[in-house]
Amino acid sequence: MSSIVLDNLTKQYGGAAAIHGVSFTVPAGSFTVLLGPSGCGKSTTLRMIAGLDTPTSGTIHIGDRDVTQLPPAKRRISMVFQSYALFPHLSVRENILFGLKVRKEPARDYDRRLQRVAGLLGLGHLLDRKPSQLSGGQQQRVALGRAVISEAPVCLMDEPLSNLDAQLRHEMRREIRALQQDLGITMVYVTHDQTEAMSMADQVVLLRGGQIEQHDTPDALYARPASEFAARFIGTPPMNLINLTNLHGATVIAGTQGPAIANAPAGAVKLGVRPEHIRIDTDGNGIAATVESVEYFGADSIVVCRVGDTGGVAVRVGGHLRARAGESLRLSWPDTQQHFFAADSAVINTVGR
Repeated sequence: MSSIVLDNLTKQYGGAAAIHGVSFTVPAGSFTVLLGPSGCGKSTTLRMIAGLDTPTSGTIHIGDRDVTQLPPAKRRISMVFQSYALFPHLSVRENILFGLKVRKEPARDYDRRLQRVAGLLGLGHLLDRKPSQLSGGQQQRVALGRAVISEAPVCLMDEPLSNLDAQLRHEMRREIRALQQDLGITMVYVTHDQTEAMSMADQVVLLRGGQIEQHDTPDALYARPASEFAARFIGTPPMNLINLTNLHGATVIAGTQGPAIANAPAGAVKLGVRPEHIRIDTDGNGIAATVESVEYFGADSIVVCRVGDTGGVAVRVGGHLRARAGESLRLSWPDTQQHFFAADSAVINTVGR
């Protein structure tokens, strides 16, 4: 197993910084996800770890070696891309073994390593098929097998599930995580899908505009977001951000006459509350709200409301809530589940801080 250390990594293209001052450590044997929207720099960071791009400044260590200037072949890594990049004229067996043959590794080990990988990925009965005879999920397993058979201590994955349908993505998430844990390899995984990040990672590096917005465990990222961006990027539906204002010396929801928001710190301009922490009051207490829409998902419903001058406030309730647009409700939430944000979008205080 090998750790990965990025120290003050910067990448510039024509004077514009795609990555600026990125530093983090991937512990040996861990699963780290680089998460963020398109253009945030996550794939560029992965490509620099792989040696496919060279940093403008900063260093990359894999294990105890400085690999910043080393070519990919000397970094002892494997990589899985968004496109499966399988050779259509080769069988599954030949696709998986291709890298070993190119590197001229001992042929006596081929069968042992192939059988191990095929067993891990359930490919044993497919070894003689061509890629065109496989489903999307099976092709992705072959691409994984080609990476895993190298027995490299580090595996890099660049949005490997984006070409699969929702059900297959769900299945492959579990398989990739189980594979990483079984083999004990260090894995860095790039995705824009926060569900993948939250369900698979030991730690998440959330990127925005080429810089780290927050670097934390999935549960800490969800429960204690460091900024409005982190609060809104994580969660389905994301955290509600409700506008605040000062009225007669008290902090209230903008567009209302109160009541005052408990424990609101000085300088708070927005209140963050997760949809699952809001409840509909039937006793007439709470904050006045107006229903905008209701989305029913079977086990629960998402009720979207307007609260004061803030629209799109989501409330998660169990079962099927039958409410009409324009209907009035009262909402409340625990003081302990409030997050407050300043005008610069930074968190002022949040649960557990």
